[in-house]
Amino acid sequence: MTESAISTESAITTAFDADNHYWEPSDAFTRFRDPKFADRGLRLVEEAGKLAYYIGERKHPILPGPGDQYGRPKPGALYDYFAGKSTKETFGTELTSEDPAAHPEWFNRDARLKVMDEQGLEAAWLFPSHAVCMEGPIQPDIEGALELLRAFNRWLDEDWGFSYQDRIFGVPFLSLSDVDRAVTELEWAIGRGARIVSIRNGPVFTPDGLRSPADKAFDPFWARVQEAGLVVAPHAGFEDGYRTVDDAVASAWGYRTAELSGDTNALTYTEPFVKMLMKHRLVHDFAAALVCHGLYERFPGVRVAFIENGATWVGPLLHSLEVLANQNPEIFTSSPVEQFTRNCWVAPFVEDSVEDLAHHLPAERILFGSDWPHAEGIAEPRDFLQKLTSFSLEDQRRIMVDNARELTFS
Repeated sequence: MTESAISTESAITTAFDADNHYWEPSDAFTRFRDPKFADRGLRLVEEAGKLAYYIGERKHPILPGPGDQYGRPKPGALYDYFAGKSTKETFGTELTSEDPAAHPEWFNRDARLKVMDEQGLEAAWLFPSHAVCMEGPIQPDIEGALELLRAFNRWLDEDWGFSYQDRIFGVPFLSLSDVDRAVTELEWAIGRGARIVSIRNGPVFTPDGLRSPADKAFDPFWARVQEAGLVVAPHAGFEDGYRTVDDAVASAWGYRTAELSGDTNALTYTEPFVKMLMKHRLVHDFAAALVCHGLYERFPGVRVAFIENGATWVGPLLHSLEVLANQNPEIFTSSPVEQFTRNCWVAPFVEDSVEDLAHHLPAERILFGSDWPHAEGIAEPRDFLQKLTSFSLEDQRRIMVDNARELTFS
């Protein structure tokens, strides 16, 4: 650790992590599920003494099964891989070496608080590990997906809470597929103390086909979000809403599909060339749709935080928005770049250059997220401070603590 990193760490004595996770246990999606949906949406099927995730008659595309059933990776085990410094051939047993039973902090909120104390975290937003990968694969069964998320949110409320001791902020996962039910679920979450909610960062599945999340049909949802002062925090997951785009890009370059036949490993599920071309395409397009389809003009108080979607897409997006506005001024009533900067926060990947992001967004719009305890995150959350040594102490404190704190409590 450098001398500047040591002085930074001594100056900032706490941190607010905007990207923490738990592992879902075996009953996370079924404890509160309506029995009539037992064979719709997600099914738990016993295989070789363990429960596996099935959607209908097929296995989940990338998830083996509940978090308490399989060996889990060491936190930070994939950091070098995602930073482009190693290959898949370097992976050893560290991706399945951790016995879930030995880590109550992955499943229990009081155990997590003790670990947070050891890590120097004053608070954290807690996102799902598996629920972010469920809505897309269940489609086109909208009813099945909505029931799965409704049941999951009740489990989350019971086991973790939406504002536990004002330190653990479990993030309920909502869907816009039925706007009336989305508002009802939102009201329930607000009533249970939610400060942050999440939606898929992709097009909305509706009975009439895919639609932009900023379509005026969804205005009742966004109006209530603005009125309640909530943060909407789209978090990356497994996305089926762009399957046709993935396959079109693959086909254009001579591949049959974007998927590798028979592969269910999340790291190798997509043809590497296609994966490279599509990286950040979805979040870039999703963020563009929110601006270009007028969400922030109709609801200037809506706050959107992009979590675990990286940050290298921000610069190209803002450039494209500026060019679009200059060429088509009738589309916008105010600068789209200023809209994004006013209404959006971004948590860079732990391997991203925060300095590069700061060329496009002010420190007041950058969030610290460790992705703990996932393999692609960092093993010690506060090590993120080492990426901020070129920033002023004031900006370091903004990124590590104040931005998430203000979003949560203001």
